[in-house]
Amino acid sequence: MTARVASWLPLSPGERAVAIEVLTHGPLSRSDIARRLDLSAGSLTRLTKPLIESGLLIEVPEGAALPEVRQGRPSQPLDIVAESRTFAGFKITQDMVYGVVTTLKSDIVARRDLPLTSHDPAHVVDVLGELTDAFARDFPGLAGIGIGLGGRASDRSVVDESAFLGWRDVPLARLVEERTGLPAVVDNDVSALVEAERWFGAGRGLERFAVLTIGAGVGYGLVSGGRRVGTAEDGLGVGRAWIVNPNGPLTPDGERGSAVSLLGIPSIRYQIRAATGRDFSYEEILALAAEGEPMAARVIGEAARALGTLIAQISNFAMPQKIVLAGEGVGLVDVAGPDIEAAILANRHPQAEPVNLETKVSDFHDWARGGAVLAIQVLVLGAGAA
Repeated sequence: MTARVASWLPLSPGERAVAIEVLTHGPLSRSDIARRLDLSAGSLTRLTKPLIESGLLIEVPEGAALPEVRQGRPSQPLDIVAESRTFAGFKITQDMVYGVVTTLKSDIVARRDLPLTSHDPAHVVDVLGELTDAFARDFPGLAGIGIGLGGRASDRSVVDESAFLGWRDVPLARLVEERTGLPAVVDNDVSALVEAERWFGAGRGLERFAVLTIGAGVGYGLVSGGRRVGTAEDGLGVGRAWIVNPNGPLTPDGERGSAVSLLGIPSIRYQIRAATGRDFSYEEILALAAEGEPMAARVIGEAARALGTLIAQISNFAMPQKIVLAGEGVGLVDVAGPDIEAAILANRHPQAEPVNLETKVSDFHDWARGGAVLAIQVLVLGAGAA
């Protein structure tokens, strides 16, 4: 671990609670922090003093905007010094590693990518190390590394299984730490994205929300009581078992009517290729559907109805305050929004509240940002915390 990280870690439980409250909800007045954490003024002063002295918190100048307007003379607000620490985040796909550097508030300040020519763990670690070395030249105070990938991970350190990489029981975090000299954390990419939305994104401040991702596959995550619901099924690929239409299309793997067969980009491209003999990109298929080309319109229409059905099912059973739709496949909403809305209404009670759906146009760098948030969490919360 670098000297810069060691200078402010470990935090006491009280200091950690204050840091997280300001990080995820700030800037906040001292009175608001004390109220949120049920602390006396004296206790809050004792806890915030070392955080300010270490450069993690800063007193915001008078007149700064606060998220809450309260009567009486406001106390001087506190905020996180976002630029005081930087973190590297990575998203591993089948043929690329996408990397970003973020501030402590997860704002992306640099991007860099490299291709994968092999799935051998040693090669992947070398690529991650090369990207980290390049980032460190511009950001010498890198505090840690977070990695997201499709698959299952345990203890935020070992990749138990990743089908697309052909991995089992790969201690990726340890290997990356040995290569870079920086603390590293690894988890399922959808879990990382959910955490990013919970701390810094569309789910910030919400007690209950869901994240649905469409792209190479279909991912799902749920936050309840302000915490992500983690299960042993994380990373198993919920989209393959989530049957939307038992009479729907087949994937190359022989799955019929599953969410991934209807919504996964590879499956959509496969259907068009099987019907036309031509290979189109996902963006080209969306454009053809928008122009009314019959085959593309049929396939995209089926995908839209499947998406609307999934959104309705999530609303019916999880009852979230918001559903965040993300992933590289969200262009479907622009092309087939009415079909999606019709399917939502068809699968909801007529008197049900409208679904609060937020669509986030995202790319693989947004997934990499989720990896950086994992590192932020572990270094702020403490190793092994979530």
